[in-house]
Amino acid sequence: QAQLVESGGGLVQTGGSLRLSCAASDRTFSMYAMGWFRQAPGKEREFVAAIDWWGLKPSYVDSVKGRFIISRDNANITIFLHMISLKPEDTGVYYCAARSRGAPFTEYPWDYWGQGTQVTVSS
Repeated sequence: QAQLVESGGGLVQTGGSLRLSCAASDRTFSMYAMGWFRQAPGKEREFVAAIDWWGLKPSYVDSVKGRFIISRDNANITIFLHMISLKPEDTGVYYCAARSRGAPFTEYPWDYWGQGTQVTVSS
């Protein structure tokens, strides 16, 4: 069964940076839109960023624009989330997701999910 495996989470101080990675087990995902969601304690999971299979026109939630960059390496079926200027409100479990449908990324369900990686930003 196709899998998505996240890595790169951890504990950082406010203003720090992290790079999350999501590796897909199936080469089919190189043709899929892929994205990142996060869930803070006591809150619903929210969209963070996503990118189409050709790597153009990434989309971000307003709160991370200018601080996070999503990218993908289709040769290695991996996506990344580069996060800088981290804030305590960025704390949460970050999930990788994939689907065959493209944008708009906040509409329509995502079909595949990873198990998540914890990001904690201390104040």
